[in-house]
Amino acid sequence: MIIGVPKEIKNNENRVGLTPEGVLELTKRGHEVYMQDGAGLGSGIPNSDYLKVGGHILPTIEDVYAKGEMIVKVKEPIESEYDLIKEDQLLFTYFHFASHRPLTDAMIRRKAVCLAYETVENHDRSLPLLIPMSEVAGRMATQQGAKYLEKPQKGRGILLGGVPGVKPAKVLVLGGGIVGTQATKMAAGLGADVTILDINLNRLRELEDIMPANVTTLFSSELTIRKCIEDHDLIIGAVLIPGAKAPNLITRDMLKDMKPGTVIVDVAVDQGGCVETCKPTTHADPTFIVDDIVHYCVANMPGAVPYTSTIALNNATLPYTIQLANKGWKQACKDNKELKLGLNVVKGKICYKAVSEAFDLPYTNADNFLD
Repeated sequence: MIIGVPKEIKNNENRVGLTPEGVLELTKRGHEVYMQDGAGLGSGIPNSDYLKVGGHILPTIEDVYAKGEMIVKVKEPIESEYDLIKEDQLLFTYFHFASHRPLTDAMIRRKAVCLAYETVENHDRSLPLLIPMSEVAGRMATQQGAKYLEKPQKGRGILLGGVPGVKPAKVLVLGGGIVGTQATKMAAGLGADVTILDINLNRLRELEDIMPANVTTLFSSELTIRKCIEDHDLIIGAVLIPGAKAPNLITRDMLKDMKPGTVIVDVAVDQGGCVETCKPTTHADPTFIVDDIVHYCVANMPGAVPYTSTIALNNATLPYTIQLANKGWKQACKDNKELKLGLNVVKGKICYKAVSEAFDLPYTNADNFLD
């Protein structure tokens, strides 16, 4: 198969779809890999590293899309890429369709095969291609939250871990999944007073067992959230419904109950956000203030640490990329139910229920395309 890897062009996105290790694994199986010139530079990978393992370099993004049967990316195509996508071309990347109607409409129009990292799902309902980036984003959420609590950043001027004789900051984490767990570990490790909320009692029991004494677990409800936000300094939104828009757990009217300078980091912003007042921001302009509350809503947080993120992502995606290249997407999805769940839009039809429900559009079972 001919595989194309374009340079990411979303604002401040420095990750790349394949590492040289990944290219080698594909080329030694007889596949051709075409990288866009400079695609890996943001992650510290020069063209020469790809050439050494049998990859090819193409000068422009247009060349890569024109050449590739399968396009391997990190982030969803942006508007300038829409018309480069060919009918029946396989795109393997993060899409987050349910939060972006124009992207969904464009992929329907282009009649591409869109296989989304974020909805590939193991038998235990874990999300293997979302986990590594969730781990990065969760840890970064605490790191960035601590930074924006500083007074020059318009925060409350609180040191996350405090010092002897001074109480530490109070951190509220909404959601006990991968993001929430990693954010909690980081905040607790820095000495903060952490409360983590979830609606899954079994998960709360697990967290109670593994977390240190400065972490409190609570069952999540609207009333509990309303009480907690009154005295917490950093709030991290870490709620995920696979493939669907995130629920608004914090509404605009709740901001008045927070202390001025409270910081919200909404990691769920790429799925619509779990805070009503959140809107996607960029690494170049990461925050905004509503009612004296600092909002950090960068939609591609792991893009700020591209070396770590690129390697972590490729470690997870490569086995699936190899299956798709070896078998073609139809046979690979027939053989692997995990991959089949990644099919979101195929040849102009939506085949992931959460996406169709988000926009009240017709749903087509993915099995119809695998005969």
